[in-house]
Amino acid sequence: MLGENFNVKKFQIVNRRMFIVGIAKAVIFTGIIARLFSLQISESKKYKTLSDKNRLREWRLPPVRGQFLDYFGNIIAGNLKVYQLHVVPEQVENFKYLMLRLKEILSLNDQEFRKIISRKNKQKPWETLVVSENLSWEQFAKINYFLHDLTGAKPVLSISRNYPYNETFTHVLGYVSEASEKDILNNEIIKNNHVPGLKVGKIGLEKSFENKLLGTNGVQRYEVNAYGKRINQIDHEDGEPGEKIKLTIDTEVQKLSNKLLKDLAGSISVMDIYTGEIIAMHSSPSFNPNLFLFGISQDDWQLIKNNPLKPLVNKTLSGLYSPGSTIKPIVALSALENKIVNKNFKVNCTGKIEMYGQTYHCWKKKGHGVVDMRDAIKQSCDTYFYEIARKLGVDRLKKTALKFGLENKVLQDTYEIEKKGLVPDTLWKINNLGKGWVIGETLITGIGQGYMQTTPLQLCLMTAQLANGGHKIYPKIVINENDNTLEEIKNLMEENFKNQKENKNSLAEATEEIFSINKEKKYETLYENFENINIVKEAMFASANEVRGTSFSSRIKDPKYQFAGKTGTSQVKRITEEQRALELKTIEIPYNERDHALYIAFGPYKNPRYALSVVVEHGGSGSSMAAPIAKKLFKLIIDRHKLREKIRTKESLKA
Repeated sequence: MLGENFNVKKFQIVNRRMFIVGIAKAVIFTGIIARLFSLQISESKKYKTLSDKNRLREWRLPPVRGQFLDYFGNIIAGNLKVYQLHVVPEQVENFKYLMLRLKEILSLNDQEFRKIISRKNKQKPWETLVVSENLSWEQFAKINYFLHDLTGAKPVLSISRNYPYNETFTHVLGYVSEASEKDILNNEIIKNNHVPGLKVGKIGLEKSFENKLLGTNGVQRYEVNAYGKRINQIDHEDGEPGEKIKLTIDTEVQKLSNKLLKDLAGSISVMDIYTGEIIAMHSSPSFNPNLFLFGISQDDWQLIKNNPLKPLVNKTLSGLYSPGSTIKPIVALSALENKIVNKNFKVNCTGKIEMYGQTYHCWKKKGHGVVDMRDAIKQSCDTYFYEIARKLGVDRLKKTALKFGLENKVLQDTYEIEKKGLVPDTLWKINNLGKGWVIGETLITGIGQGYMQTTPLQLCLMTAQLANGGHKIYPKIVINENDNTLEEIKNLMEENFKNQKENKNSLAEATEEIFSINKEKKYETLYENFENINIVKEAMFASANEVRGTSFSSRIKDPKYQFAGKTGTSQVKRITEEQRALELKTIEIPYNERDHALYIAFGPYKNPRYALSVVVEHGGSGSSMAAPIAKKLFKLIIDRHKLREKIRTKESLKA
């Protein structure tokens, strides 16, 4: 009896356990079925996406930067394909192992290796590390071959800037380099299109036109294996390339400018006297902007930085120089316009004048004798200009100088580094120095010394506006299809000239002035009497083409190339009486104490079209150093004129 009860209980226990196990199996099976249903049916799209993310890779490509073209369509800043190696730290299992393998594969030296590690330590953990920006094809192929063993390494085909003319256009274009944190934060377009190693403009036109040049990202999608190696390209989307920007520059004239200023510190500017197009704008010495593309070496940087001739300074736009005797045509014009003197006014130059116990010397020790305005400009007589400056006064001189472009940025906001310069007057000195103006300062201002400061490009604009008959022009370095054509400009100038000859005291004009109806006219006249402009221009021709003219030795006899000009010598250190008595040659004076040599000119004289300015720092005399450079330039400029006109005519027909 007892045994039967035990067997019954045992059977019940077994049945209960089997039931529980069965229920558990059913629950587990049901759970598995439900999970499989969920994975394969309900959440299939989600897990397919996750699977694709493991299988597919997407790369944002660097935007293709827009090109710079010269006036004739030649590429002066383009792009090259380069091979790069990026590392994504978040995807790296063993960073130390990866870097040692890369060091071995790429044959990196210890210095290069330490530089990469240092760069990684300075970055945020999630930022992509650019191991190399410019791999050779052999290195790129080798990386792809070993990619299965390089988890986190990403070989990239990228785009890099290329400057085919090396240092020739550096101070026109500027250069690009890797986008900094500041660049990204301050520019939304750079931020939206940023990829590791992206190059952006740092100075010059590259920076000014960054938003137009940058372009947008392309996208590549690849299928990869379990090791991250690319198996197949799935898709490719092209980004929008940046705009092409056409400049007014003539590469051949720019190259000659570079050649003529080789081993010198200085500037050359060439401008169309009607359209304001910059034909050449060179600052010397220059440097090769390609050095900055992949990170400049310390050796190269120190050579550039420590060069005493200052290649980093754009002397054309940022260099401030006393204009010296190149200002004399404006002083003469101002005196004529204000009816202080006429062209026949004469001064007897004995080599110096005395005023209030101070001696003011002429550059010619024994003097020029009796000279009128024409001879004074022709021979650059300082004594004559002391006298008319004294009669004119600095305030009236400033008004004329401002009209002709001094103390104003020539290219407006195109270059943020451009300086305005200074034309002083009595009010300026009181406000800035707290002292009253004295007569001696008027005298030295009349020969372009003292407080007066100009840029080489301002001198070029001043000359251009004299050459075109005294009309305001609007300088530019970038071609704009909406700008006035040459014919339209000449018509506007002719119309303004005719209006100038009409009676200014008419009732209609008086009414317009009172009610400010008359807005500023484009290409307005800058003179009161057109004959005054002709007097100055003819005197500048004499200076370059007649015996005793200061640049007579640089004349060109052929009328096709003949130009009018004015020399200038800008004193950088006051000459003592002892030094004056020694009569040292330029080569005998320490380099930093030598005068700057300047020259302004326009040509061809009979039908002028181009103006230029030349500045040679510490070059000594404008007649011996700067004028010969202008002579060589004019030959090429005028020979290139027909080619330039062909391009201009074609563009006019298109419009």
